[in-house]
Amino acid sequence: MFYREAGQFKTSYKQDSAIFPILQDRIAIYFYLFVAFIVIPVFGSDFFLNSMMIPFLIFALASIGLNVLTGYTGQISLGTGAFMGVGAYACYKLTTIFPDTNVIFLVLVSGLFAAGVGMIFGLPSLRIKGFYLVVTTLAAQFFLEWAFIRIPWLYNYNDSGAIEVPQREAFGFLVTGPSATAEVRYLVVLSLVVLITWVVSNLIHGRIGRSWMMIRDMDIAAELIGIRPLYAKLSAFAVSSYIAGVAGALMVFFWLGAAEVESFDVNHSFLILFMVILGGLGSLVGSFMGAAFIWMLPIVIRAVPKITGLDINASTVEQINFMIVGALIIFFLIIEPHGLARLWAIAKQKLRIWPFPY
Repeated sequence: MFYREAGQFKTSYKQDSAIFPILQDRIAIYFYLFVAFIVIPVFGSDFFLNSMMIPFLIFALASIGLNVLTGYTGQISLGTGAFMGVGAYACYKLTTIFPDTNVIFLVLVSGLFAAGVGMIFGLPSLRIKGFYLVVTTLAAQFFLEWAFIRIPWLYNYNDSGAIEVPQREAFGFLVTGPSATAEVRYLVVLSLVVLITWVVSNLIHGRIGRSWMMIRDMDIAAELIGIRPLYAKLSAFAVSSYIAGVAGALMVFFWLGAAEVESFDVNHSFLILFMVILGGLGSLVGSFMGAAFIWMLPIVIRAVPKITGLDINASTVEQINFMIVGALIIFFLIIEPHGLARLWAIAKQKLRIWPFPY
């Protein structure tokens, strides 16, 4: 088979501990990046970019943020939607205060505000865990939703209560506003998602990531061997909230164009949690798989009646989607708790030793 590592020798510790030790994996990554950066912008339609690729990348980034906290650190959260809102409102205020600053830079800076808020609401994790921590993060979700509505300064006292994206340029291209092309917005979102994914991957495979996983596996034992729960848990909340904040800013500025508080409600927190569960806890690849599955599935279901000629109304399609997603969540929780990423890893392992039994 083509997926074999025969003849690939590792002569250093760096090569042995590489994230992609097999040549075929590295070639596949380069191929995916080539398709994402070159093929899709050239051949993809505006509908495909606006309705499928841009939201998929944004939700994949938000799933990575939640996976850092839940999958790698073991701290369950239901406040991801609210932290996305913090990033979006922070970016909106920054563009108002600094109108001449590069909007891409402001998107990255807005995540710092979400990180600060996430650390504040992450403080209870030092004393409580499990269901009680879920309730705490859910309280953060409702409190921040209340703040987005009741503090007019956040949305510049607009009568509609919504934040509207101004038209901004970056590197000589129009990147936000109604006149910005789908290709430019897609490339900006893709570049930031790839950059943040690369940074998070290095964090996970380094000392910080190992401390997160130690806290997840057994926090008492981790503390006994020198891991400080204060730094480990708060750093996980900070990184997770930062990524969610950047994802929220990208969602408003490069996809929706305008947003109200409903764009960051608890339903989005559950949606991202479902993406992490289906994709796989503790897996960056699983975050992309879960986001692709959850976001693309309703679009495919809506397209089936048109292709087959069946007369199915929109509400029925929506209910079918809920039934399928719910059944799959139960299936993965029982059969394969590590989600689609684990199934993909098993398939690759079988290919590596085929035709011998696994």
